[in-house]
Amino acid sequence: MRRTILLASVIALVLSACSPSTENGTPAPTTGDARPIPSSTTGQLPGPGVPKVDDPINLVQIKTTPCKALTSAQVKELLGSEGETRERLDGSSGPSCLWAPHSATRPTVSVLFSKAPDRGMTSVYEAKGTTYKLFEPLGSIDGYPVTAYGTEDERASRGKCSVALGTSDNETIDIVLEQSEANIGKKDPCDAAREAAIRVLATVRGGGN
Repeated sequence: MRRTILLASVIALVLSACSPSTENGTPAPTTGDARPIPSSTTGQLPGPGVPKVDDPINLVQIKTTPCKALTSAQVKELLGSEGETRERLDGSSGPSCLWAPHSATRPTVSVLFSKAPDRGMTSVYEAKGTTYKLFEPLGSIDGYPVTAYGTEDERASRGKCSVALGTSDNETIDIVLEQSEANIGKKDPCDAAREAAIRVLATVRGGGN
């Protein structure tokens, strides 16, 4: 995932993996601020009440090519067209990739990875009720936990949702989905983000089409 280690006293801004900003007429990804990590990085993982990942996934290779986290066919399923792809390997929080339709800023889907292990889903659960106003565990995918989170709940206002997909007890992949304006209110964007997570998981496990 794409989180740097921050002290607990730091107030994290909302993760903005996908943005309506453009560069030469096409969407440009922004990594936003990293998800906050408590100052203590010791202790047993996962933490109390956090789902355990029994079959960890090695993310070393996919971090070097984040735009391979989704295939062209999967992007078309999620966005309705293949669209533009923007990869960033040198983001402060870690490597990322954004996809959006040609000549449009929305909908978008972004996948972000951290530079290093970051205590995985435990860091998300520990921010519940403090940093994160939105915290909603979603249905796991083949034993890999998924949680929607956000410093603000932007589902109704922007059709936007960020989800963390636990790939080990110490790492997650973040997927951020922003709906087109026409689809806001018609479907929960967190459900759509989970559908994107299903495809990302299939790809990083070698099951992408």
